[in-house]
Amino acid sequence: MIFAQALAFTLTLAAAPAGTEVVLDGLKSVAPAAWKEIPASGMRMKQFQVPKAAGDQFDAEIVVFFFGPGGGGGVQVNVDRWKKMFQAPEGKKADEGKIETATIGKVKATILDIRGTYLWKAAPMAPESEPRANHRMLAVVFESPNGPYFIRLVGPDKTVAQHKKDFDRWLRSFK
Repeated sequence: MIFAQALAFTLTLAAAPAGTEVVLDGLKSVAPAAWKEIPASGMRMKQFQVPKAAGDQFDAEIVVFFFGPGGGGGVQVNVDRWKKMFQAPEGKKADEGKIETATIGKVKATILDIRGTYLWKAAPMAPESEPRANHRMLAVVFESPNGPYFIRLVGPDKTVAQHKKDFDRWLRSFK
């Protein structure tokens, strides 16, 4: 009986749907199946819709950008730009975010975790933004030898918190 249960469990695991494979400069990782890949265009290399948490108004999104060798600017320029995508609630100090560095595969990565009112834009160069309160962004500069990749998970705070473990696991599994 125990053998039959173990075999059924193993078969269930084997039948679990696989997510989309993402390749960054030869390093590969498979995104969680819950992340729905959506067509990427323009500067976006890969894009995923991440299901919203119960009670949240919006889904989150994960976007991977690649501009080629030397493209997209350095680490600090991008961290500063990402911070400007958030504003503090009236009368409060802006969240400066938490920055950490990690080695993913053999590549250095800088990770920003920031919260607040996200200044959402329908398109990157759109002149107007829509303030979305209680949002969070996990943004990564992945410093590969062939140029930096930029990865952002952004959405409602609760939704990002719900998917953070999967995001961290996906990010750190690039091999």
